[in-house]
Amino acid sequence: MSYFKKIPYAAIVTALILVVLPVLTACTGAEKPMGGVTSKNADKELSKFVLRAQSRKPKEKKQRRASQNRFGEGYFPNIELTNQDGEKVRFFDDLIKDKVVAINFMFTSCQNICPLETARLKEVYDILGDRVGKEFFFYSISIDSERDTPEVLKDYKKRFGIGDGWQFLTGNKEEIDQLRVKLGLYIADLDQDLPDGQIDHNISLVMGNQKTGRWMKRSPFEEASVLATMFGQWLTNWEKAPKGGHVDYKETESMSTIYSDGEYAFRTRCATCHTIGGGDGVGPDLLGVLKRRDRQWLSRWIRVPNEMIKEKDPIVMEMMEKYKGIIMPNLKLGTGDVKNLFEFFEAADTALGVPDSKE
Repeated sequence: MSYFKKIPYAAIVTALILVVLPVLTACTGAEKPMGGVTSKNADKELSKFVLRAQSRKPKEKKQRRASQNRFGEGYFPNIELTNQDGEKVRFFDDLIKDKVVAINFMFTSCQNICPLETARLKEVYDILGDRVGKEFFFYSISIDSERDTPEVLKDYKKRFGIGDGWQFLTGNKEEIDQLRVKLGLYIADLDQDLPDGQIDHNISLVMGNQKTGRWMKRSPFEEASVLATMFGQWLTNWEKAPKGGHVDYKETESMSTIYSDGEYAFRTRCATCHTIGGGDGVGPDLLGVLKRRDRQWLSRWIRVPNEMIKEKDPIVMEMMEKYKGIIMPNLKLGTGDVKNLFEFFEAADTALGVPDSKE
């Protein structure tokens, strides 16, 4: 049976025409087909049948797609959540029903990947611009409901400069864990509370079109432009692609075909928050950083920023105050990674020039 299900509907109709029509047209007036239908009438009836079949096809396709969407109201738990403004919302009814959404799970006191993930999504948010809140919606759900009150979430959102169309939410931990399971973002062996107050958890994010049932899991280390294309165009089958046509290949920026290890580390781990010569972002501009900072100090800061924050290193405290308290994440980089980054910083300094005076 599965074989016949795969035969296109149009092919079945065409086959009927090819088989039945010659038989009907071969009949004479004296030799009427079964049921007393003349050849002329048979042609008309067959034409009507084809037209009816064609008129039903789009509707049947739409109904079939709807019935095949398993990610509907019965799949997602319609749990109650509270957003950064203290408003109560239901996950399915209010947040995702018939919407194109991006969802991640985080907590504001995270010293590892969460700040980077938020910063990466902020890049995607900025790329999509005023389409966010109208066509696309962002949701960051805390897995630390005890500490992440609506007030804390509102402050966190403000520090990253996030506007409308992106809600930060909290709720019952057990219910949120059930939601993470449904979204494929809960790994029991990984998820645990650590002695230092941190929470080890799955750092992936999901993007989906609830109406069509199309969902995808992505990494926060992917390029923001790639994530924006997936979110803003792939999930809508390019129906909401920006107007203006494609950019000519000649107008694209030139780039190296092969990144050095240092440039790769910078692009995937650092560029979300930092630039080299482009001014301050979420964090400081790193142009000339090797001349501004002691190398041993900088190496340790890159490798174990959480330890230096805990120690209240004076330079770290000064930077945190300047950059709105956003925490430098521990990206688990080793001494080899730091060496590669330093080589990339040196090459960038040579190419772009470095100011002599300290900031």
